[in-house]
Amino acid sequence: MMVFGNFWNILWIPVLTILLLLLYLRRRSRGAVRYSTLSFLKELPRGPASSRHLLILLRMAALVLLIIALMRPREGVEKTRVHTEGVDIVLALDVSGSMAAEDFSIGGRRQNRLTVVKEVVREFIQNRKNDRIGVVVFGGRAYTLCPLTLDQGMLLQFLDRAQIGFVEDGTAIGDGITTALNRIRMTKAKSKVLILLTDGVQNAGKIDPKTAAEVAQAVGVKIYTIGVGSKGAVPFPMRDAAGRTFYQLIDIDLDEELLQTVAQTTGGLYFRATDTEALEAIYRRIDALEKTKIESNVYVQYRERFVPYGVTAMIIILLEVALGQTLLRTLP
Repeated sequence: MMVFGNFWNILWIPVLTILLLLLYLRRRSRGAVRYSTLSFLKELPRGPASSRHLLILLRMAALVLLIIALMRPREGVEKTRVHTEGVDIVLALDVSGSMAAEDFSIGGRRQNRLTVVKEVVREFIQNRKNDRIGVVVFGGRAYTLCPLTLDQGMLLQFLDRAQIGFVEDGTAIGDGITTALNRIRMTKAKSKVLILLTDGVQNAGKIDPKTAAEVAQAVGVKIYTIGVGSKGAVPFPMRDAAGRTFYQLIDIDLDEELLQTVAQTTGGLYFRATDTEALEAIYRRIDALEKTKIESNVYVQYRERFVPYGVTAMIIILLEVALGQTLLRTLP
């Protein structure tokens, strides 16, 4: 099936045809040079009478072919039915001071919790190309780092900016949930998901996490909660008076009961990640759980066919010029 990408360029055909005819008639009615006698012309060899029209016909044919090329003829070669899966997701990440604990690792090298979380979240985002994803960070307060977007490049740039100390210290889980809900509750997506990750207990903010979870359940947002951190004392970087870093083993509380309640209230699940591998497995599981099929669209893949027309037009133009300067050359 042949179709045209810029069909309206066909309007140039009658316009240029009229202009060429007017130019041809004008040249016939006027002589370029006056001669005192034309008797010597009788001795010159004569070509066929139709040859005088050949150049104008070649020029017209070349222009028509060029216009067809500009119309972008395309051939439909394949039909593809695409089933896309889309979910609106907000990632709420804890950036409080306790996320500096270095009980996780990447490639065998010890890293703090937030660094590992960002790497795992980055992979999760890159695997969700059909979803709108936003990021909220919280410590003593909660802030929207990036609103819902399909632009993964921009989203990942904002994710890179999330650092410990980005907001005042503390763990305002309820505020984190509420801020995320404000980003997602009014969207028209069939599935709305909040993935909340923290390593602490509610010790800041004005909103109770359980109340926030009830609001999420009322507006149709499912919350998955993730508690991160090894059990027991973990190495935490400290600085001495000279500014040198040393490590001290400390215990960081994690309110697993609260996170379980929040998830259960909204129909979600609670997960515990004690190392990098467990955290990666959790995000993979959530990725598999949250896939919703939306409407299918049919796309036709086209193959451009304008090149043969353009090449043929150029050949005809070269032929017209060559004939006009040799076999069909006319006297002025």
